[in-house]
Amino acid sequence: MTKHNLFQQPWTQSALAALLLWLSFPPYNLGVLQIPAFTLLFRLSVTSVTVRQMILYTYPSFVLWNLLSTYWLMMATVAGGAAAIFANAALMVLPLIAIRQLFRSNFHPILSSFVAASSWVSYEFLHHQWDLAWPWLTLGNAWSNLTGVIQYISVTGVWGISFWVVFTAALVFQSMQTNSKTLRRTALAVFVLFPVLSVFSMIGIQQPDDHPVDVAIVQPNSDSYESYGGHNSLDDLVTHLLELSQSVQTEKTDVIIWPENALDASLTLASPQLNRVRDSLRVWDTQLITGSGYLRYYNEDEEPVLTRGEHSGRAYNVYNAAFQLYPDQMTEIYKKGRLVPIVERFPFLNFFNSVDRFGWVDWGGLMGYGLGTEATVFDVNGALTPALICYDSVFPGWVNQFVANGAGFITIITNDGWWGDSDGHTQHFAYARLRAIEHRQWIARSANNGISGIISPDGKVQVETEYWTEAAFSYQIYKSDTKTFYGTYGDWLPWFLLICTFTGLGYLLAANRLQKQTSGEE
Repeated sequence: MTKHNLFQQPWTQSALAALLLWLSFPPYNLGVLQIPAFTLLFRLSVTSVTVRQMILYTYPSFVLWNLLSTYWLMMATVAGGAAAIFANAALMVLPLIAIRQLFRSNFHPILSSFVAASSWVSYEFLHHQWDLAWPWLTLGNAWSNLTGVIQYISVTGVWGISFWVVFTAALVFQSMQTNSKTLRRTALAVFVLFPVLSVFSMIGIQQPDDHPVDVAIVQPNSDSYESYGGHNSLDDLVTHLLELSQSVQTEKTDVIIWPENALDASLTLASPQLNRVRDSLRVWDTQLITGSGYLRYYNEDEEPVLTRGEHSGRAYNVYNAAFQLYPDQMTEIYKKGRLVPIVERFPFLNFFNSVDRFGWVDWGGLMGYGLGTEATVFDVNGALTPALICYDSVFPGWVNQFVANGAGFITIITNDGWWGDSDGHTQHFAYARLRAIEHRQWIARSANNGISGIISPDGKVQVETEYWTEAAFSYQIYKSDTKTFYGTYGDWLPWFLLICTFTGLGYLLAANRLQKQTSGEE
């Protein structure tokens, strides 16, 4: 078999597309490879004789891409990680089926390319909205370390990158199918246009400097697989965290930031460990944001429909939460609003509970963490900030709600130690750069084992710690009072593209039906 014939084989194209998509994501950062990857996927879709054959070739490609890019999911739970990989790959086939129909229709090539890109972005957007959300492989995420060419996402959000990639790939594919010089020029123009927009976006960047916020970031490097992070007791863990904090806090420190579940327990607000922390904050005259489990007891008149159980006659739930602790004020609480499916919360819980009329299953016992619904922001010396917990930070629309509530800088607390020294923590840190650019805000990030750091509003990394090390540092960031276009209007682009998708596919369906009726009459 000749080399030329080898690359014409569907299985070769399937495997090559997966490899190119894998290399496009951090830590490899070859985002441009997404364009030839999708060109190959489009070719497989169109040249397949049937939809079943198309699935035969493209589903393994998506599985391989998911496996190579997110293999680290199985380091936390093998069954859950494998299920996520196979399920996510299956969902990716759906927009490709629609795109196949578009490319095999009589639509104008540029129009069909536009609707194809709209279809893919619509899939990504809808995949962010339900209980089985898995936004990790949103195409735009791959470009998070290539900040020079994606500054325009302060207008479009990360969705603008995904649209740019798929639209360009669709035009390239159409130009190859038709050998059209016009389509080749159009593809080149679209490919160049978005980076050019980024250049103009960078010219207008204004770094806020009139409201400084001094943050102290703590990275305790606790062992996620051991009780109390590997310490003998919760008190020993608190002592360790306070010692690290004391080593970097100064009289100028506005807030100390500890990572997700830094306090490795489920605590009530009256916990003696929290009182110990408050004592130290009183001495230092500062405040602290920390992650912890939050044990919430309910009175009878406020008990929700589902609770995890009862203790001493009182119903309770446990939340993955962030506390804002003051020396002498009430503690503020944020309850994590984007929970990892299955790992943190049983999906579609309320639905299953509502249809279980006979109460055959204890859905509260299966629940996992309680679900937060409010985009709570904390006040740090006059500057509001969210305490995004891990998975929260990968949802641009959710982050946008905190900015709408007045956030002037972004705090991320996370525990990426479940994944070991894999690509997972590298990708997660990189994705935070997208949130900085989208909102032109500083980001302060505390990760249990790393990577902790500081990111400026243009997406540049100012401080980056080593992974799996103990670290603590101080840095001065700034509050921003100016909202970007994306911060003001949120997910306007995917909503617009969703309308375009339904309009285009609806027209195609109606045209096909009319054609069949006409053929039948003849």
